[in-house]
Amino acid sequence: MQVTQTYWLEHAWLDTHVEPGVALDVSDGRITAVRENTATPPHGAEILRGLTLPGLANAHSHAFHRALRGTVQVGSGTFWTWREIMYSFADRLTPDTYHALARTVYAEMALAGVTAVGEFHYVHHTPGGTPYADPNAMGEALVAAADEAGIRITLLDTAYVSSGFGQPPNHHQLRFSDGSAEAWAERSSLLKDRDHARIGAAIHSVRAVPAGQLATVARWAEERQAPLHVHLSEQTAENDACQAAHGCTPTRLLADHGVLGPRTTGVHNTHLTDEDIALLGDSRTGTCMCPTTERDLADGIGPAAALQRAGSPLSLGSDSHAVIDLLEEARAMELNERLRTRTRGHWTAAALLRAASADGHAALGWQDAGILEAGALADFTTIALDSVRTAGPVPRLGAETAVFAATAADVRHTVVGGRHVVRDGAHALVPDVPQALAQAVEALRA
Repeated sequence: MQVTQTYWLEHAWLDTHVEPGVALDVSDGRITAVRENTATPPHGAEILRGLTLPGLANAHSHAFHRALRGTVQVGSGTFWTWREIMYSFADRLTPDTYHALARTVYAEMALAGVTAVGEFHYVHHTPGGTPYADPNAMGEALVAAADEAGIRITLLDTAYVSSGFGQPPNHHQLRFSDGSAEAWAERSSLLKDRDHARIGAAIHSVRAVPAGQLATVARWAEERQAPLHVHLSEQTAENDACQAAHGCTPTRLLADHGVLGPRTTGVHNTHLTDEDIALLGDSRTGTCMCPTTERDLADGIGPAAALQRAGSPLSLGSDSHAVIDLLEEARAMELNERLRTRTRGHWTAAALLRAASADGHAALGWQDAGILEAGALADFTTIALDSVRTAGPVPRLGAETAVFAATAADVRHTVVGGRHVVRDGAHALVPDVPQALAQAVEALRA
């Protein structure tokens, strides 16, 4: 017999507006009813004070980059100097240390209201490139870490074959490479979906997968109807190298090899031509913007508004985890566009919340999440409306308050599949998340 749990939401974001007094009935991990005009909590209901939103989707994560926080903010440099520091941490990962770190990173995400993460995973083998006894030991460590932290994961298993156009992997990248896209496909086919986990694919970048092998990855994803993600035009150097090697932009190269489409998401999409934007929009290829990382690495401001107008759905990710705060990512996308254009109001708060929730989940293959509706997965998060950041505005402006004033520190509750993972700002499954993070990062420094 299925048990129904009722959550009473003081205020709920119902995609277009804030509704006071909403009761959500939850059974078997899904919302079975949304009852509006419920002024007082029903008997036995879990009471969630504040503004309850659909769970947030972090559509682009490299979990081990969390260990770089602070370290890479010392001094100056470029993306390419940052990358050398990143490699030094990647070199030290083992399945055990990666599991310990990812578990705490995903717990940090839950504390920030994230209910699903897209893990762009490319650290596959031992340093030097020898496979583990279980060739997916590193990926399985991430899947287990998400389960223990109480969130969903789409493991975007990443093909990474070369260091550049026509170049073999460097010594750091040997552990990323399967040698060919065909070998990548054979290994990644061993990974299986679970209740909390889905398996997707990724092309690291056009410089990391030879043009003749792009279709292999695209075909793998097509056969499984799985999400396919790709770092795209994050750096002008990548664009220049692609022009030199193939006489076209990275976007055109992907289009010519069948990579673009509605299940594909380009991550960053920063330095695009008008033709690139049209190719992405016409094919309904998604765009995942990661503003806090893009500004931290001095990448530039991508044409998010133009991409959306062209037909590219927008999602958001924290990428290198300079911070883990999807509300800040949403805010930053709008504020970046204001700085670039010197005009305000490119997206409504509602549109930004959809990018952080429903559209992010869709980009990760969880089309039944990210919305408070009957039949949807019971994944939601509650933001305080009485903190020093959020106090003052009337509740009907809760969406604007959440996007333009709140931070991850204002998250009070996170529920995944009807289970209370974060209650009153404390993680229910991972005790003392800050201390666990410190220990996991220190293990990589040792």
